[in-house]
Amino acid sequence: MDTDVLVAWFAETARLVHRERERLTDLDAAIGDADHGSNLDRGFSEVARALATSPPDTPAQVLATAGATLIRRVGGASGPLYGSVFRQMGKSLTSPVTLAGFAAAFEEGVVAAERLGKAALGDKTMVDALVPASRALALAVRDGVGVREAFEQAARAAADGAKATIPLQARKGRASYLGERSVGHEDPGAASAALLMAALATVVA
Repeated sequence: MDTDVLVAWFAETARLVHRERERLTDLDAAIGDADHGSNLDRGFSEVARALATSPPDTPAQVLATAGATLIRRVGGASGPLYGSVFRQMGKSLTSPVTLAGFAAAFEEGVVAAERLGKAALGDKTMVDALVPASRALALAVRDGVGVREAFEQAARAAADGAKATIPLQARKGRASYLGERSVGHEDPGAASAALLMAALATVVA
């Protein structure tokens, strides 16, 4: 995995988020502010534009640029949360980037989001997709799985984690104000996190 792969990851994420913008907004309309799709569409489009305009020299710089751009350009909680993931990854990632190194950096990024959002698995947030994806990557490293299969497994784990938020009652964020009425809806943050991992699996493949 090199700089070009990570740049492509954010370009593909921007494409997927744009394609799924209305679905993310509809999910957020049910239990949030109805702006998750539009905010992330704008944010990841800005990330892709920033990376294309000033190509970074290293994978760490890709992640740092993505994190800073999302924090600056995305409103609500999702910008700072996703931004913290990528900024922490950028601080943790070493070159050359191996699967093990990426998995370790990703885990640290997820922990950063957990700390910032004060969220844990089962709270019905993006963490419910990010944590399973991180665990899947760690298991892939342990089992000696190839890079392509490792990210496919992570993407599946994130998608499953997002779907698993449907029966949960939200314990964090605006959705938590709804109490039991938040049950029966997929969390928009978990849904967008699943898109993020799907984009990575596509690029690596």
